[in-house]
Amino acid sequence: MSPKVRNILLGLAGLLLLAVLVYQIPAVKSRLDWRIDVFQIYVKNVIDPVGPVPTALPVTPLSFTPTVAATNTTVAQSLPTVTAMATFPPLPAQASIKSPPYEKQTANNCGPATLSMALHLYGWEGEQSDISNLIKPVSGDRNVNPEELRYYVRTQAGWLNLEYRVGGSLELLKRLLASNYPVIVETVTSLNPADALGPTDDLWAAHYLLVTAYDDATQQFTVQDSYHGADLTISYEQLEKDWKPFNNVYLLMYFPQFEEEVKTLLGSDWDPNLNRQRVLSATEAVTTDPAADGYDWFNYGSNLVYFERYDEAASAYDKARELGLPKRMFRYQFGPFLAYFHSNRNEDLLTLASYALSVTDKSEEAWLWYGFGLYRQGDYPGALKAWQKADSINPNFYEDQARKAMQLVQ
Repeated sequence: MSPKVRNILLGLAGLLLLAVLVYQIPAVKSRLDWRIDVFQIYVKNVIDPVGPVPTALPVTPLSFTPTVAATNTTVAQSLPTVTAMATFPPLPAQASIKSPPYEKQTANNCGPATLSMALHLYGWEGEQSDISNLIKPVSGDRNVNPEELRYYVRTQAGWLNLEYRVGGSLELLKRLLASNYPVIVETVTSLNPADALGPTDDLWAAHYLLVTAYDDATQQFTVQDSYHGADLTISYEQLEKDWKPFNNVYLLMYFPQFEEEVKTLLGSDWDPNLNRQRVLSATEAVTTDPAADGYDWFNYGSNLVYFERYDEAASAYDKARELGLPKRMFRYQFGPFLAYFHSNRNEDLLTLASYALSVTDKSEEAWLWYGFGLYRQGDYPGALKAWQKADSINPNFYEDQARKAMQLVQ
């Protein structure tokens, strides 16, 4: 071997060693891992593209009552009676809350980053990694539920309370802001094409925003957007449109000593059951309109699930799937899994969970429900593997539901 060739090989070896060492730097590794993951997903979907959300299968309920059932977190109750909404004084034409220090989200981390910014308004001194390390320890986990954000606040920032409700309105957002309460909302965003699943991706995704101001003169809210930037504005009309796919869910933090004020601001919506019954009635009314879209039917199904009316919910979700839903819908919302499981429609459960995993394989929720579908089918080894996968993605998931499920087959 000539000295020149030897020097070239030594130089390449040195560069490779340097690259390996640089890759071990946490900040570099997290960025590269994310890009590698996105690239792998893109290549996979070029070869085997993810199609549209599958429509419902012919209804063929099982002939037995299951002995194992995943439980909804809401206890079944008789439907409450919704009282008339309180009358509130006129709102000011504008209101604003001092913006928190801006925090740019790391990969797949809008929930923890948005919560971090909100917590800073209440004297918290941590950062998004403190939150994500607990509620989404795997960076490839692309979803954080409102329940998980509430869990973090209640267990790690116990000097604060966090509540979330559905069916929020623009008026409610303004009322809360005018009373100096920032609000987190879950909305739709359009992904950067660099994050596409493949060449036919719809680039639809969920995104949390921290709302800190409004102005009736411009018809705009000011939001802190962990992905796009600080103090951005969004029109009332656009926020209302982007909010709808998530049942207009909103999250509100407050000091316990101000709970009575918060109760007054929310009116009957302070009671979670009254809130859901009001929104259930509203979404049911919307679905009577022939122009109702997939989101309208999906929201109706989710509100039925809350009251454990699973057969009706499954039918509502069937209609939503027929009308069309974005590919990533089941990365963020899991009511259909509950509805199909509890209405004994196991094939639909497996089909939809499998589809969700083809879009996002690091979804502890989809793996959990896929495991329940396999368990009901009698595939106990397959169920165990699915639950082990869920546990590996998030061992803290819903107080460790995956490990509880694994006890069924161990």
